[in-house]
Amino acid sequence: MLGQVVTATTAAEQFALRRRSPVQRVQHVLHSYPAISPFLVLVISFAVFSMINPRFAQPNSLSLVLQQVAVIGALAVGQTLVILTAGIDLSVGAITILAMMLSAKLAEGNGLPGILAVLVGIALGVAAGVLNGTLVTRIGLPPFIVTLGTLSVFTAIGLLYSRGQSVQAVDMPALLNWTGETFAVGRFRITAGVVLVAVLYVVVGFALANTSWGRHVYAVGDDKEAARLAGIRVDRVLVSVYVIAGAIYGLTAWILIGRAGAASPNAITDANLESITAVVIGGTSLFGGRGAVLGTLLGALIVGFFRSGLSLAGVDDQYRVLAVGLLVLLAVAVDQWIRRVRG
Repeated sequence: MLGQVVTATTAAEQFALRRRSPVQRVQHVLHSYPAISPFLVLVISFAVFSMINPRFAQPNSLSLVLQQVAVIGALAVGQTLVILTAGIDLSVGAITILAMMLSAKLAEGNGLPGILAVLVGIALGVAAGVLNGTLVTRIGLPPFIVTLGTLSVFTAIGLLYSRGQSVQAVDMPALLNWTGETFAVGRFRITAGVVLVAVLYVVVGFALANTSWGRHVYAVGDDKEAARLAGIRVDRVLVSVYVIAGAIYGLTAWILIGRAGAASPNAITDANLESITAVVIGGTSLFGGRGAVLGTLLGALIVGFFRSGLSLAGVDDQYRVLAVGLLVLLAVAVDQWIRRVRG
C-alpha cells in the first residue's frame, strides 16, 4: 500500500512537471536555486566588460576588485542574515565605524595590544546586535525603525568619541593593519582581509545550510507564526541573528582598518545601502525565507565588476551609480516574479 502511495505521488509530480510551460520551469528552478540569477549576471558582465576593455580581465584589475568589495562583502553577510528573517539592518555602517574607532583609539591612546583591540571591536558589535535584537523582540518595534534609530545613535557616539579625528596606521599596532597586507596567489594579489572574508562566507554558509539554527532562520523568515507553532523559539532566533550580525560588523571593522590604512569616522558612508544592494542583487528575498550567502557574494562581486568595468570603459561615475540602481530594481522585480511560483 505504501509503495502504491509513493508511486502515485511521484507520478502526480511528474505529470505536474510536464504540464508546466518553459517559463514556469525556469521560475521553479530560480526559486529552488536563488544563486543562479546572480551567477549568470556575473558571467555575462565579466564577458561584456572584458570585450569592451581587455584590461578588465587582467589579474591586477580583478585583484583590485576583490580588495575593493571585501569590506562591503563582509558587511553583506550580516545583512543577509537579518534579511533572511524578513528584517533589515540600517545600522551596519555605524556599528562598524564605532567598533573601528574604539579599537583604534584604545590601541593608540591606551596602549592596548592589537589582539585585545580587535576583540574589543567585535565585542562592541555583539553589544550593538544585542541592543537591536532586544528592541525588535522585546519591545516589538519593526527592524527598519529600530536600526534607523540606532544608526543615528551609533553614528553620534562614534563622532563624539573620536572627536571627528582619524587614527593613522603608524599610530596603531601592526596587527590592526595586518588585514591590509597583500600576498600573491598565482598571478593575483589579495589581502589578508580578503581571505578573512572568504572564511566568513564559508562558515556562515555552512551554518545556514547544515545546522538546525540555519533551518530555523529560514523558517522564521518564511513565516514567523508557523515557525512558532512548530516549536521554534522565534525571539531567540531573531536575537541570535542580530548578535551574530553585530559580531560580523565588529570583525569587518578590523578588515576596514587594513583596507583604508587608517581609522576614520567618515569611512564607508554608503555602507548601509551598498550592503543591502549586494544582498538584493544576490537573490536574497527582501521578504525573508529565501536566499544564501553565496548569492550575496556574487552580488557584491557584480557591483564591483560594474564599477570597475564601467570605469575602465570611461563611463561617467553618475552612470555607474545609475547602472547599479537599475540592477537593484531588476533584482527585486525578479524576486517578486519568483515568489509567485506555484506547486
